[in-house]
Amino acid sequence: MSDNAARRLSSMFYRISIAIEAGKDHLSDLDGAIGDADHGITMSLGFMAVNAELAKLNLDDTLPSEVFAVAASAFLDAVGASTGPLYATAFRRAAQALKKDECLSLADQAAIVEAMTTGIKERGKGQRGDKTMLDAWVPATEAAVNARARAAGGSEMWNAILEAAEAGANSTRSMVAARGRAARLGERSLGHMDPGAASAVIILRAMKDTFEEGEREKPGSR
Repeated sequence: MSDNAARRLSSMFYRISIAIEAGKDHLSDLDGAIGDADHGITMSLGFMAVNAELAKLNLDDTLPSEVFAVAASAFLDAVGASTGPLYATAFRRAAQALKKDECLSLADQAAIVEAMTTGIKERGKGQRGDKTMLDAWVPATEAAVNARARAAGGSEMWNAILEAAEAGANSTRSMVAARGRAARLGERSLGHMDPGAASAVIILRAMKDTFEEGEREKPGSR
């Protein structure tokens, strides 16, 4: 495990948790417009639980795939609502993707984003355009796959991923919800950003910051 990939992933989850906590009220406000006003609280609880479980691990002896597996179980145990199974499945798929080489190369980072999106789609049976978190995750994955195909550098890849996710989240304002509690509102869901898409952007930004920081810290990178 070069530069201890497990520690990088643990740091990533910690950074996600801090960012979600900081945006908790905003996320719940977004959810209040079209849902139960608890999305920020739910996400915060989920990632706090993840960090509590990761803190119990000896990261020097932990594989990167195991970090994601622990995160999946912890998130699901803490969050019983629909978001819990969605992200638990996302983390499990990411764990499976990393088992191939237990590395965090740029190709692996793209694979993590792709695997998480696949997990969310599988569990939620949704698609882009439903006004859900997939409206951020799907374009993020497309950007990751395209960047991997052209052998883009780390910053270029993650900038493309985040820009695509942000554009996708913003696009949900013009959508009528087709899934979840917001679907009950019909046309009244127009004009509001989906909170799940908004939290997806927060997660992806924290992932970007973590992986870019890891690249800067590598020997010879300066």
